[in-house]
Amino acid sequence: RAASLCVYVCVCGCDVLSRPPQDDFLDCFGDPEVTGKVGTDIEDNKCSWLVVQALTRASPSQRQLLEENYGRHDAESVARVKGLYGELGLRQAFHQYEEQSYQRLCSLVSQQRSRLPPQVFLAFADRIYKRKK
Repeated sequence: RAASLCVYVCVCGCDVLSRPPQDDFLDCFGDPEVTGKVGTDIEDNKCSWLVVQALTRASPSQRQLLEENYGRHDAESVARVKGLYGELGLRQAFHQYEEQSYQRLCSLVSQQRSRLPPQVFLAFADRIYKRKK
């Protein structure tokens, strides 16, 4: 029973504080001096957390701008997409998502405190929560 709870918390933790949304955010907004790479998700037409959020929030004209510029290998197109991300408030949306995810994970771990050592899961969460690279 404890093993299944462990798997449950690990899976929920991976879902709640998953690295792909963080990677997508850092690819677009991270400092290359810190991350060690220049992000290319926009140019590479990747199905990132950011573009999915943009598509769900965009007006018809914003969606057209996104369709015309996403996946293009030129600086102006990338700047237009990043500008649209700004208009749509995706930086703030990501930080809110990250905070809610962290709180959800902490709550799940706390609920199992008597069965599982919370420090193991919270140490993992603290390593990836609000990471910069």
